[in-house]
Amino acid sequence: MYEVIKLKDNKLELLDQRKLPEKKEYLIIETIDDLINAIKDLAIRGAPSLGVAAALGLKMLALKYKNLDKNSFLKLLETEASKLKRSRPTAYNLFYAIDRILKKAKTSINPQEAVIKESDAIYKENYEMDKKIAVIGSKLINDGDVVLTHCNTGKLATCGYLGTALGVIIKAFKDGKKFKVFATETRPLLQGARLTTFELCENGLNVTLIPDSAVAYIFEKFNVNKVFVGADRIARNGDTANKIGTYNIAIIAKRFGAEFHVVAPTTTIDINIENGSQIPIELRDRKEIEFFNGKRIVDKRADILNPAFDVTPNELITSIITEKGIVKKPFEENIIKLFK
Repeated sequence: MYEVIKLKDNKLELLDQRKLPEKKEYLIIETIDDLINAIKDLAIRGAPSLGVAAALGLKMLALKYKNLDKNSFLKLLETEASKLKRSRPTAYNLFYAIDRILKKAKTSINPQEAVIKESDAIYKENYEMDKKIAVIGSKLINDGDVVLTHCNTGKLATCGYLGTALGVIIKAFKDGKKFKVFATETRPLLQGARLTTFELCENGLNVTLIPDSAVAYIFEKFNVNKVFVGADRIARNGDTANKIGTYNIAIIAKRFGAEFHVVAPTTTIDINIENGSQIPIELRDRKEIEFFNGKRIVDKRADILNPAFDVTPNELITSIITEKGIVKKPFEENIIKLFK
């Protein structure tokens, strides 16, 4: 099996997700600027993976400048952390990991040592949360279910055990359950087509890929009864930001009476924001949909809007599956309980 990210000889090695499934190539990251570029270009993506990448990136910084005096290192750390935060505005795990490390560093006699220790803790905790989520969520899948998933939420997206939404699906399969799986291609960069099918096939599952625009047709013709998706940020009231198109699927699931489950660790929940209207939505470069294989497919005169995420309102969500258990309505009341 593949490693998504590792720190070796004070350098990060990232599995380049832009090259999958054709090639398994690793990017060598030597600076925070290198990491920022890799994040922006989606060489590494998925909210939990971005949190791990940020943590290991700051650990790399601490190892490189381990002999720098405390005040100089803290100044450098804050500068580089601030740049990292601007790389993906929607993914909350990125902010969670960075803020947690900064807090420890600022209150430590040896900030470099604190950064290294906290980064290692985040990496380990992330794996354990992933594993618990898979076990808890897989119990919701039964023999005969027809499941649909959107975007990519496997190990590639989490640097963890099996992933979040895909972790639930893969664990249910490994437990011997018999069910059908549909995956959407996921615009704009076909992360479902390229990555989700890759991870499911690598784990021995049979998956059927569909165009994003075929979701309603598939629900009607194949009786989809359960949807499992990940999240990039969850508000205190349960509103969930996820890859663009998730909101569409939630509406369709409601129309057909299917369950709609969000799967994410508690580190994806932003308890500080009241609802989804406060979640920043990343708008990506128009070139991602203006060109295909380097060839222009859109008239130059056309305007293009390329949002990377949308927000699914909590009323369309059946449950939120976390490492601490399954959260049901009323979401705000029960989410707050998770943090007590």
